[in-house]
Amino acid sequence: MTAPALARSTPFARRKSLVLTIVMSLFILYTLLPLFWLLINATKTQGDLFTTFGLWFGDSFNLWNNIVETFTYRDGIFVRWLGNTLLYVVVGAGGATVLATMAGYGLAKYNFRGRKAVFAVIIGAVAVPGTALAVPTFLMFSQLGLTNTPWAIIIPSLISPFGLYLMWVFASDAVPTELLEAARMDGASEMRTFFTISTKLLMPGIVTVLLFAVVATWNNYFLPLIMLSDPAWYPLTVGLNQWNAQATGAAAQPIYNLVITGSLLSIIPIVVAFLLLQRFWQSGLSAGSVKQ
Repeated sequence: MTAPALARSTPFARRKSLVLTIVMSLFILYTLLPLFWLLINATKTQGDLFTTFGLWFGDSFNLWNNIVETFTYRDGIFVRWLGNTLLYVVVGAGGATVLATMAGYGLAKYNFRGRKAVFAVIIGAVAVPGTALAVPTFLMFSQLGLTNTPWAIIIPSLISPFGLYLMWVFASDAVPTELLEAARMDGASEMRTFFTISTKLLMPGIVTVLLFAVVATWNNYFLPLIMLSDPAWYPLTVGLNQWNAQATGAAAQPIYNLVITGSLLSIIPIVVAFLLLQRFWQSGLSAGSVKQ
């Protein structure tokens, strides 16, 4: 490019960069503003929530008292809900990631009869929203006597059509077929090849599927709402909504300060999970690569 052409393109590039900066700043503000509101209001008392500006602190800093009261309210039921949510995430989301990884890898690297039919079924399953399956799932689990048990949440969480499809697409390109053939010629079994070689190459995809599954299970609301009637098995989503519902009715007992504080505490594990797992997106890109 000549000097005059470069000089003519520079103002346009600067204007374009300025517009993109403004747009991205608006997106960041849109994303962070609710979190800022949540953090600010978690420091307020019940009275300050209605008498002070929503985007600034109240007359007293009550964050620690709100946290203590959240963990001790009704004999510490919040701790039970937190434990239930962790159980559903570890077993459900973790199991969904393992199953999606192994199934996606198998579909990508092995040829067998009916492979295209399986692909069509998976694509169709991805297109079906989870809420459309909630009622049929409830009826089926009711016939099996599994409603109002942890299995009513864990078993449906193990199925992740989108995670399977994602791993299928990712494994098709991330794992070279020549590398698998070389491992087989060296006498490695299929399971050893998968766990020692393929999983390293699949790590970015595995982490992506895991994060999707963790967020979906952590935020799952409708399925636990219809499956569970015992508050002792509620996850945080249903439990906090139950606290919020206490503000209505003849014997209303509003505890908005605990609902907001509990909501703030419930997002901390998700943030920590993202911070801990994001490094695998970078390290996994080169792990186990083939040396030419």
